[in-house]
Order: sequence, then C-alpha cells, then structure tokens
Amino acid sequence: MATVSAKIFEHHKKADGTYNVKIRVYHKGDRKYIDTTHFVVRKQLTKDFKIKDPFVADIVEQQLRKYRNTISDLEAKLDHFSTEALRDFLRDMDEEVDFVKFCDEHIKGLKEVGRTKSAENFNVVRNSLVDYFKMESFSINQIHYTMLLSYERFLKSERTINRLNQFGKPVTTISKGISSSAVHNYMRDLRTLFNAARNRYNEEDIGIFRIKHYPFKKYKVGSPPARTKEKHNNLEEVFLIKNCITKPGSRAELARDLYMLSFYLCGTNAVDFYKFNQQNIKGDRLEYKRSKTTDRRKDEAFISIKIVDEAKPLLEKYMGKLAERYATIGNLNKALSKGMEEICRLTGLSEVTYYWARHTFANVARNECRMSKDDIALALNHVDEGNRTTDIYIAKDWKIVDDVQRKVIALFRKVEIRMLKRIEKTKGIEIPQVNKTEKVAA
Repeated sequence: MATVSAKIFEHHKKADGTYNVKIRVYHKGDRKYIDTTHFVVRKQLTKDFKIKDPFVADIVEQQLRKYRNTISDLEAKLDHFSTEALRDFLRDMDEEVDFVKFCDEHIKGLKEVGRTKSAENFNVVRNSLVDYFKMESFSINQIHYTMLLSYERFLKSERTINRLNQFGKPVTTISKGISSSAVHNYMRDLRTLFNAARNRYNEEDIGIFRIKHYPFKKYKVGSPPARTKEKHNNLEEVFLIKNCITKPGSRAELARDLYMLSFYLCGTNAVDFYKFNQQNIKGDRLEYKRSKTTDRRKDEAFISIKIVDEAKPLLEKYMGKLAERYATIGNLNKALSKGMEEICRLTGLSEVTYYWARHTFANVARNECRMSKDDIALALNHVDEGNRTTDIYIAKDWKIVDDVQRKVIALFRKVEIRMLKRIEKTKGIEIPQVNKTEKVAA
C-alpha cells in the first residue's frame, strides 16, 4: 500500500532561514517527494524536524488526507503506477493542463525526431491560439465547442499579429482572414494537438482522466473543402518561371530555382532540400527519405531519383547551404512564399506557390505523358493505401521513377525549344522578364 507523510529536511534550509514542507510518497519500496507551497522556520518545528505549529500542521494534514483518499480510491490500479508516476499523479491531479506549455513540449519533441514540418504547422496553430486568447498561457479546459466556433470566425477575420522575426525583434503585421481550406487545416491540427494532450495526460486503462472533455465530438472538422482552383502550371508557365530574370541572392531567385529543382526531381519538397547534403548524392542519383512521411512508413519513405542535367547546377548551388541561410524550415518556407509572390509579379502569373511544382510534375505526367497513376505515385513517393499488402512482396524499381521523370522532362524540353523559337521570331520585340540567353538541354 502506498503511503504519504510530511517531511522536512534539515539540510534544505534556505538563505532566508526557512524550510520547505515536502510530501513524501512511499510506494513499492521507493520514495519520491512533492514540494508544497508551505514554508516554516526552526521555531515551528520539533527537535526531530516535525511540524509543531498547529496552523501549518492542520493545513498539511488536510493535504495528506486528500492524497490518502485518492490512493484508497485507486485500489488495485496502484500496481500500474511506479513511484514517480504516483508522485506526479498526486501532484498534478487538481492542476489544469496548460495547453500552451503542452504545445511547446510537443513541438520540441517533434523537432528532436526530425519532424520539423509538422512542428512548424503545429507552431502556427499554437501562435494563433495565443493571439485568440491574448494570453501566453491558458487551460485546455478553455478549448470547448463554443470556443472552437469563435476561433473559426477569428481565423477568417482580419487581425493583428505580433511575432519575433529571425533576429528576435518584435514585428507587428495585419493578417487578412484565411481561406476555408486553411481554416480546415488549422482545426485539423488543433484536433491533433488536443488528442496528443489527452494521450499524454489521460490513462484510460486505469480510469485516470485529467482531460475529461472532448469538444471535437460535437465540433466536426470534416473533410477539406473542394478545391476551387487547380494548383498546377502548364509547361509554358513553367518556362516563364524558369526564365524569369531575378536579382542575384534575392528570395525571387531562390523561389525560381527551387521551384524548378522540385519540378526536375519529381516534386521534391522544400523541407527535404533544406536537409540535403553530399551524402544524399549517390553517383548520378539523389537518395533520401521523405521527411513528411518517413516516420509513418515501414520503408521510411526512401526514394532514389536520377539527377537530370538541368538539376545538377541547381543542386550544386543550394546543396547544404539552405540550412546555413535559414535557421529553420519555417523561415525557408516564408522566403519561398515571398519569392513566389515576386515571381508572379514579374511573369504575370497568379497565385503560384512553390508547392505547385509538385502538382505540375504530377499533372504533366498523367494528363500529357499518359503515365499510370501507380507509376506517378511511386515517383511522388506516395504510399499506395490500396496495395499495402502487395507492396510487401514487390521491391521498388527506380527505373519506373526514371521513366516518369524522363518523359516529363523530355516534354518540357520540347516546349522550351518551341517557346524560344517563338521569341526569336519576334526579333526586335522585347519579351519582358524572359532570359533568352539560357541554353536549353536537348
């Protein structure tokens, strides 16, 4: 049977002459201690350091009775507790979960295991909640059905955002309301964070629930709204992006180059470019584990992609240097977003983002090169949900990926030649923001 008692250590005397009253938890032959908010001086103690002050002794005894009643209620469940776990449970059972603190710890844990993209997404939600509550700390109990409806309206409205920039200086911006699709992503990620908190603080097997409510039972996140606009470019637009003249070292140059590099390399994500180093180059191939899904797949989302000629100078230009230029993948993503906005201004395109390169590669492969969806999924490093069992028996053939990539790049080269000939026919007519001197690979 676990026991609790008051304990004061003579050698724990503080500079002001006081001693902290601790609660000793004894269980399974081990002892752990809980610090209390009570402090006493020497004259309030007996010779053997027991509390003799009746007022303090009564307060401490009330706390001990509460702990003893809790231990009695646990009964056989005590066998599932280590001494440390029992100490933590008794200490925290009446304390509401600080959701911001939990988010910070959860995000830190994701970063430590390399899930930087997920960490960045959750951090965006964490910051928006701080903006909503106007507090750096709030209880998880403040997240309920009515709050979720109000938070949804908040996300859709114009609001002031205060953040620290990459140099640690405060920056205030006015943010327009986000789209319905973005709201869905925020609510989905908030639900994921809420579930993670329940998994940490609740022990359903032994009937312990520090988080007793679940607002997402009533509030339904649902499916993402249908896309209202296709998120891909045609090959003529890819040509314009590739040949857009930008200022050296600018975010526009970065966005242009990484967009093209992603297009050449089967839609590789920015977070993977951010992590690449020379160890990812194996001969004429780029080999890596896709960050987004590596911890969710038995094959660790490994892929091998041929480095086509057009990609070689861009890889050399950025390999291992992005992490030096940007402290986090989030900072790189922000730079890409700003850079693509500038690319759109220079080329006359509308709302193109870096991620469109991946969509464009897939769209061209399917609709213009007539490749099968299975082969495109392999090139995009997607898992085939319908063939998980079959995939156990079939080794991946990277020549299939090469074939998809080769046909897409070959078609783009034809478009480049056609576009350059069209430019040459205009002769004296200036084509704004198009680099006409860049050679096209045959």
